[in-house]
Amino acid sequence: MGISAVTAAPYTPAAAPAGKAAARQDKVELTPEQQAQIDKLKASDTKVRQHEQAHLAAAGGLATSWPTYTYQRGPNGVNYAVGGEVNINTSPGSTPQETIARAERIQAAALAPADPSGQDRSVAARAQQMEREAQVELQQAYSTDAKPRPAIDVRA
Repeated sequence: MGISAVTAAPYTPAAAPAGKAAARQDKVELTPEQQAQIDKLKASDTKVRQHEQAHLAAAGGLATSWPTYTYQRGPNGVNYAVGGEVNINTSPGSTPQETIARAERIQAAALAPADPSGQDRSVAARAQQMEREAQVELQQAYSTDAKPRPAIDVRA
C-alpha cells in the first residue's frame, strides 16, 4: 500500500460476485482453512481500500490518479485487493509560498492513513525536505528585501 494521489467519492464495497464466480461460490464447499483465507483476504481488501481512499481524500487536487490495486484471487474465485497506490504530483510550486503549501499537502496525503507504509513515510520525508528548501529560499528573499534604505529628507 502506498502513495506514489483527487478528491474521491466515498469507497463502496465491491458488489457481490456475479456470474460464474457466484455460481462457483454457491456450489463449492469450502474447507475451514479456505474460509479462513477468504476472511483474511476480505479484511485485507477493506484495509487496503480504506488506506488508499485516505491518501486520495487528503491529496485533493494533487492526485494524478485514482487508486490502483493489486489483487489476489481467493479460493472462492473472487479477487481481493492486497495492495494499492495513489499517484500524486510531487513537483514544487512556481513560488516558494506555493511550494510550501504543496509540500504540506503532500505530507498530509502521504501520512493520511492510520498506518502509513514505508513508501508513504518516504514520500512525506521528501516533501518535508522540499518544504525546508522553500522556506530557506523564502527567508533569503525576505532578507534581500530587508536591506536598509536611504532616509528621505522631508524638510522643505
